Amino acid sequence: MKAWSRPEIPSLPGLSSAPCLYDTATRGLVEAHTGDTARIYVCGITPYDATHMGHAATYLAYDTLQRVWLDAGLEVHFAQNVTDIDDPLLERAAATGVDWQELAASQVDLFRGDMEALSILPPEDYVAVTEVLDEIAEAVRRLLAAGVAYEVPTPESPAGSDIYFDSALAAKAGPWKLGEISNLDQATMLQLFAERGGDPDRAGKRDARDPLLWRAARDGEPSWDSPVGAGRPGWHIECSVIALMELGRDFTVQGGGSDLVFPHHEMSAGHAAALSGHPLAKVYSHTGMVAYQGEKMSKSLGNLVLVSKLLAAGVDARAIRLTLLAHHYRSDWEWTDEALETAEDRLSTWSSRLAGDAETGAGSARDVLAAVRESLRIDLDTPKALAVIDSAVALGVDDPALLRRAVSALLGVNL
Repeated sequence: MKAWSRPEIPSLPGLSSAPCLYDTATRGLVEAHTGDTARIYVCGITPYDATHMGHAATYLAYDTLQRVWLDAGLEVHFAQNVTDIDDPLLERAAATGVDWQELAASQVDLFRGDMEALSILPPEDYVAVTEVLDEIAEAVRRLLAAGVAYEVPTPESPAGSDIYFDSALAAKAGPWKLGEISNLDQATMLQLFAERGGDPDRAGKRDARDPLLWRAARDGEPSWDSPVGAGRPGWHIECSVIALMELGRDFTVQGGGSDLVFPHHEMSAGHAAALSGHPLAKVYSHTGMVAYQGEKMSKSLGNLVLVSKLLAAGVDARAIRLTLLAHHYRSDWEWTDEALETAEDRLSTWSSRLAGDAETGAGSARDVLAAVRESLRIDLDTPKALAVIDSAVALGVDDPALLRRAVSALLGVNL
């Protein structure tokens, strides 16, 4: 699957160093560095209502991470999926009377346009789940053969059985243990599992938290023939397989919104460990939630601020980006018109004060660059980086062109 066009990243003098990120599993800062190539997997969209500010904030966070890696002289390998077959997509298609494939294609096209407008670096591997169904089914077959998956009879399916992951046996057999990423107690796991696509009350499961690997074919649902019977994959195994295919085991960062910590990232890591015998990633990184009108911005609530609608209304994509950068990626915050207006004012000030190449003051642009680099190196502190640039713009610098390049390369805002 094609991604979108890559924005130009200007060169800068000197190099930064590998960043430290907060790791959800260990609850501390970890150097996000695994050799000369940083490998990152960020969970993609389920394409039925793209792209709201929660999406944009997450993808901008890991775009910033990649820019810091590149500034440190590292190669970057970025992979991302598109969950183009899943219950929420099918439900939206049925509710709107649109073919599910057409709905997915239209929303993926919209998402590509939004990402390009926001100057988000595209993945090298952009993979739709429907492109790798054979590989996913083979992974499920291997888990069955290894004894860490089991069948649950499904009378409503002509294929016979759904297939579930045995989290307890997988924990005994490999390097993963249920709860090691999320650090949640059993009661909280069960609550979130039920809220986020799980089926804790399904009869025949060995543990209420065991996730679905393969959904046997049902009448009226899309399905595909496979070595494990006709059907379609569960949610978590999709990302496990795509990440292992494109990035290999023990990659640098698994990223996504904090609502993916459990069960999605927990179970994806479990599947990958059972398949490879190794941990999925070195760092499990998560972004905060963006609210609107007092509630978390979500498709289910319908309180969405969409990138495409703001762009259509004439809002500068750079101002949207600056609005997001003004909040630390791990914080929960609320989108407001006032926040966007503040970003528009900042963009106007930076653009006017840094225009041209003549000195605007005695401040050292190289010192500003060093301060921005250090702000971003420690857990991607973009609010601090913006404050550093605000001060430099107010005082004036000896090399406005260098500061413009720094803002473009590190923050993705072309002045």
